[in-house]
Order: sequence, then C-alpha cells, then structure tokens
Amino acid sequence: MRTPLGPVVKFPSSARRVPQIATPLMPTLGAAFAIFAALTLASEAGYLRAAEELVSDEAAAASRLAWAATSPRVQSEPIHAALLDYLQTTRAREWEAAAAASGDDPATAHAIGRLERSVRAEAARPEVGTPTGTELVVSLDGVTSSRRARVAAASRDVPALYVVTLVVSGLALIVNSGALVFRSSLRTSLLIVGVAGVVGLSLALLFALSAPWSGPFIVSGHPLDAIIGDLKSGFFDGGA
Repeated sequence: MRTPLGPVVKFPSSARRVPQIATPLMPTLGAAFAIFAALTLASEAGYLRAAEELVSDEAAAASRLAWAATSPRVQSEPIHAALLDYLQTTRAREWEAAAAASGDDPATAHAIGRLERSVRAEAARPEVGTPTGTELVVSLDGVTSSRRARVAAASRDVPALYVVTLVVSGLALIVNSGALVFRSSLRTSLLIVGVAGVVGLSLALLFALSAPWSGPFIVSGHPLDAIIGDLKSGFFDGGA
C-alpha cells in the first residue's frame, strides 16, 4: 500500500541563486563596514580626547587668573569670588545638552560679565601697576578664550553623510548575512543576530562618542571642579 506523497515545493531558481551571489559580497561588505566604523570611531575618540584637553586648558587658565589675583597690591577677594561664581555657574548651567553648544545661558553670561568687570577694575587701579594689571587682563583673556573654544567644540556634529554611509553599509552587511543563512538551521541563523549586534553596538558607540556634552560620555569637569575646590578652601590665598 502506497502512501500518497504531498506536493513537492520547488523554490524558484532565483531564490537558489541568492546564496551564490551573497557569498562573494560578504568580504567586501564586511571590509567596507569595518573600515568606515574604524575610521569614524577613531576620529570621534580623538575628538573626545581633544574636548577633555580643552577643559584642562580652561582650568589652567582659571588657575593662572586666581594666582595673578594674589599679586601684591591686588585685592584678590572680588576676583576670586567672581571666578568661583563663574566656574560654578558654568558647571551647573553650561555643561550639558543644548546650553553647552549655544553658550547663551543668561546666568553664565552674567557671571562672565561680573568676572570681566572685577578683573578689569582691579587692573585699572594705579597702585596695581602696569605689569600686574597686564597679567590680570591676559589671564582673564585666557579664561574667556578657553570658554569660547569649549563652546565651539560642543557645537560640532558628525557629518550627516558620514553617518548615512556607515548606517547603509551596516544594513547591507546584515541583509547579505541574512541571505546567506536563508533556509538554514536555527543555529546557523543565529549568525545574523551576531552580525546585527556588532553593527548596532558600533553605531551606538559612534553616537555616544560624537556627543561629549550631550551623550552617555559627558566630558569630565573634574579639572574645573578642582579649581572650585581650591577657591573655596583658600588655597590661592595660602590658606590651605
């Protein structure tokens, strides 16, 4: 007694040719995505380091101004108080998100104005002298110049075309991997999950590194916090 056989499913010839086409494309797509991802991540990691160096430069400028305010015949209290207010306001109001890139926070602008007036008023006093007055003004310019450099760096974005190219190459790699494991076992199909995970994590890391003032990796403000602590403790007045 014969058991009737079910209908035989035949895949179109084009479907059978998909793996044949996808296999030679895999190295090219993988290499293209790897190169784009490596170059972009290296560039953004360098940008993050440069951003941290800008913060260190700003802290060094603030330290020079604090020390310049301790010169003979200079009334250091108003300058130190204005500098402390500026640094604290910067850390609280101008360190993250849109405020870091725009640089137009009213409270920070008020603190900068107060610092400018305090330093220039002290530098203009005749008893201070020209060398000391010049040192005060130059130190102040270092603080404001460092701030402008930080705000300019915070407003930088990754070029849109670069991101689109990286995303498209990653998607192409995932699609090509899916074509290779089409009609394969479940264990083999897990390979595409691994490829998709690598692509997704690479893109997530890129976006995290590309926004040092608004992403997961916020630039550390520890150098400025150290100056704030020194101003509060009286370190620049020799009180520590």
